[in-house]
Formats: sequence, C-alpha cells, structure tokens
Amino acid sequence: MAYYYSKTLRTSYDEAVNRVTAALSAEGFGVISEIDLHEKIKYKLGVDFKRYRILGACNPAYSYRALQAEDKIGVMLPCNVLVIEQGENDIEIAAVNPADAMAAVKNETVSLVAAEVGEKLRKALDQL
Repeated sequence: MAYYYSKTLRTSYDEAVNRVTAALSAEGFGVISEIDLHEKIKYKLGVDFKRYRILGACNPAYSYRALQAEDKIGVMLPCNVLVIEQGENDIEIAAVNPADAMAAVKNETVSLVAAEVGEKLRKALDQL
C-alpha cells in the first residue's frame, strides 16, 4: 500500500484549495487546521519554498469511533491533505492513506475505521 493518495489538478493554487475543501466537506470532513509551509519556511528560515499547504481534515464521527477503540489514536489525527504547487497551474493534492498510516496500531476497530476513512478520502480526491 502507498502511504498516500494523490491527484494532479490543472488550476490555480487558490482554486485547488477551495475545491479540496469542498470535496472534503462533501465526504463529511471539516478542515480543523491549516499550515502554510511556504510562509512558515520563509519566516523561519528565510528560504523561498513552493506553495505547500497542509490541511488537517477531520470527520468527527470516525474520529470518535477510533478514539473509543484506542484513546491514544489522537496522536495520528487529523488526516493530513496536502495542496502542493508543483508548477504554474500544476497542483498536486495528496492525502494520507489512513489504513497504511495506522498499520502499527494493532486494533481491529481502528483498522476498520481507517479503511472507511481512506475510502472517503479517495472519494473526495475523485471529485476533484
């Protein structure tokens, strides 16, 4: 298994962020955190880096199910979805594969939840 799913869009960076957020919402995810690595790296290191945003996507029902089964699973939440500008109007979207990411957790319920969440993330990317 790959540790992520990805898709490339031919659109502006801002439009890609909007489309990803809408697609995640359609699958029951909210974006509960955003990290703009382009800005952080520039600020902290003084280095120009491509536009690269990490969206922390959370589906509360699935998170709650996983937390009930394994209360330390929060160290692996939320699901990260990346928006990366690979070139002009060449935007890569990458989402974590939760089943692969949580393979080290030996809990059947967590594995089932991770597989279901992975399917929803794949559907969100398919909508783009």
